[in-house]
Amino acid sequence: MTEHPAASDWAAARAEKWRANLTGMEATLAPVDDPLIHALQLDRPCRIADVGCGGGGTTLEILRRAPAGSIIRGFDISPALVESARNRITSADRGITFEVANVATATQGPYDRLVSRFGIMFFDDPPAAFSNLFRWLAPGGRIAFAAWGRATDNPWLSTVRDAVADVIEMPSPDPEAPGPMRYGESDKLLTLLDRAGFAELDVRDWRGTLAIGGGLPANDAASFALAAFSSFGEMLAEAGDSALNEARHSLATRFSRHQLDGAVRMDACVHIFTGARQ
Repeated sequence: MTEHPAASDWAAARAEKWRANLTGMEATLAPVDDPLIHALQLDRPCRIADVGCGGGGTTLEILRRAPAGSIIRGFDISPALVESARNRITSADRGITFEVANVATATQGPYDRLVSRFGIMFFDDPPAAFSNLFRWLAPGGRIAFAAWGRATDNPWLSTVRDAVADVIEMPSPDPEAPGPMRYGESDKLLTLLDRAGFAELDVRDWRGTLAIGGGLPANDAASFALAAFSSFGEMLAEAGDSALNEARHSLATRFSRHQLDGAVRMDACVHIFTGARQ
């Protein structure tokens, strides 16, 4: 069992796990939408592609905030997640579609904006994938990609890993492998984007708090985090029920230190990368 999912994993087991915890995950990550959409600079009707759209929550939020006449397509490698996203479209949501595609290799575009909330850290071949996305972007178009900062700046996840590591042996993180903290060192992604052809590159940090599971108390937040985050639940399940229960108790104790008004809230840091095609 590994913490680092390949792209193929997202088309199968990982996607089903995300889908099963979709409501809680989107509620947890919702605060990131505002700075990400602001970075898109939607100052006119645009053709927008959401890269790795998951269950479509961010895609729908972009549609609501985009100027009238904008068209947005959400792309994800997982048929299950695309199905979930399509089921959320209402008659009022005109100009939006969701499609199954491997954005690392698919031919698409041109688009005026490319956006991704945590969908660009899992490419098997990042140089090829970003070069392909560059071809999606129309001249004069812009990108806005969100990726997690350093693990030390994201205790919402590192605390979970520490609680699990107290119970079972955890593999050492591989900073080069696909994973949520892959671009914690922002220069790594800036270099990839520059080599792919993107210009006017910049990165700014958003720092705030995330309500675990959307605002759960410590015990429930611990159960949610172990079920939803990374592969922690699967690793613990392999070790047996006692390991899972011990980790849940340890995590609930840690989370209780961050509980306020009945909800666990943890600090987070997100890199917002922007750039353009000249």
